[in-house]
Amino acid sequence: MKLRIDVVTLFPQAIEPYLNASILGKAQEKGIVKIKVHNLRSFTLDRYKTVDDYPFGGGPGMVLKPEPLWRAVKFIESYTVSTPRVILTSPQGSLFSQEKARELAQEEHLLFLCGRYQGVDERVITLTGAEEISIGDYILSGGELAALVMIEATVRLIPGVLGDEESIKADSFYKEGLGPPQFTRPRVFQGLEVPEVLLSGNHALIEEWRKKKAEEKTARIRPELLPVAKDKKE
Repeated sequence: MKLRIDVVTLFPQAIEPYLNASILGKAQEKGIVKIKVHNLRSFTLDRYKTVDDYPFGGGPGMVLKPEPLWRAVKFIESYTVSTPRVILTSPQGSLFSQEKARELAQEEHLLFLCGRYQGVDERVITLTGAEEISIGDYILSGGELAALVMIEATVRLIPGVLGDEESIKADSFYKEGLGPPQFTRPRVFQGLEVPEVLLSGNHALIEEWRKKKAEEKTARIRPELLPVAKDKKE
């Protein structure tokens, strides 16, 4: 097995269907990846299965308590006999990227802690060495969607997961910038025709066209991704 992933969440029923479908489901069937979802309430000790409490110092909202999260991490470490790379989904974290996905795809064990409410007790981060990662500068009600985004972006990069691994090379961000425009049948749709060059069979010409169009699209939509813009920024 290439990679093991554990996810700790308050809402396993919200993410399990997606993890067992499509590419992620097939990756598990092939034995390339093993994904296990854990209910955070299973690691509480009181009869009410309490996972949150009011923040010290006052303020709105609730904070996830340290004990259940700590117990979850220690339990997973004990039964897997490994030290996972712990990731906390958090809007305060470093921004997730394709480069980060490639980095995570090299790991043997990832453990995602899904944030919720106003956040988690800071001592959880200190004790577990959790890496805070965000998928964007906006707020979600919880970290489940963020975890799914990171898991799929990571798993699809592992050899053997995709049926056509060459397709990864056509992805946006595989190299610098965005990918080129894509077309499929029919050749004419609503009066719009597929560019003739794509029908030419001349692979060198097609590659040149795609590179040019990818650069034009990047310059129009995400100019900061172009090498020239990066050099100026640095």
